[in-house]
Amino acid sequence: MTSSHSVAVPTSAVGAVDPGNALRRLSREVSVLTHRNLVHVAHEPLQLSDVTIQPIVFSLLFVYVFGSGVTIPGGSYQDFALAGLLALNLTTATSGTAVGLSTDLTTGVIDRFRTLPMWRATVLVARSFTDLLSYLVCLAMVVVTGLAIGWRPKASLGSTVAGLAIPLLFTFALSWMTACIGMVAEGPESAQSLGLVLLFPLAIVSNAMVPTQGMPGWLETIANWNPVSAVTAAARDLLGNPNPSSGLDDWPMQHPLAAALIWSFAIIGICAPLATVLYGRRTRD
Repeated sequence: MTSSHSVAVPTSAVGAVDPGNALRRLSREVSVLTHRNLVHVAHEPLQLSDVTIQPIVFSLLFVYVFGSGVTIPGGSYQDFALAGLLALNLTTATSGTAVGLSTDLTTGVIDRFRTLPMWRATVLVARSFTDLLSYLVCLAMVVVTGLAIGWRPKASLGSTVAGLAIPLLFTFALSWMTACIGMVAEGPESAQSLGLVLLFPLAIVSNAMVPTQGMPGWLETIANWNPVSAVTAAARDLLGNPNPSSGLDDWPMQHPLAAALIWSFAIIGICAPLATVLYGRRTRD
């Protein structure tokens, strides 16, 4: 039995996309893949050695080796070194992003992900969130070790939190750069090697562990414009710790917080879209 009456469907509903549903779906996809990454870490805890063991070793090594030969006007080497240790450990830890993505690409798991009805870049976003959690662990290990060896913040609670957040933001930005490395590397080993070749000079040629005033002129200029130096100097100012770089004339050292934020958002703005493009090319049929 049929009816002569038809049901009118609003034309605005045809093909319409509910932004709320799309956002909830994306959130579920990211949370599922993030959980998957965390399960892998739980099965192989040694993956966290670079954010648990390394920060302790580096903190003790640099403080008790460099601290015996470096004089910091207006404070102790422990107070000076804490922000630098944060920047050093967090910067080098970002090589894990390159290794993780390269491993997924070479083991075939990405091919299985491609059969699922999900946004392609979900893999990258989930990796960045997973690694951000590991960076929080690294930050906590450096802070706890610093407190144990005598470091103390000399600022308000809000300023101290900001001083810890700046290195974390910069590290999140760097993780997108190392994601690009993971996309172009042939395998996990080459991704790790290439990442460390770029990250260690970035971390060391800076004011992280020693004042730059004692470096040769050309190297001092490079170090003062190094984004790691801006991040470290900004953290020292916010934590109320000694910051010898404040007496330098270079713009990033006179405005370290602004420089750190500019560097961080510039790296995210360039590398996040680039990583998405590279990922699309690597996973294209």
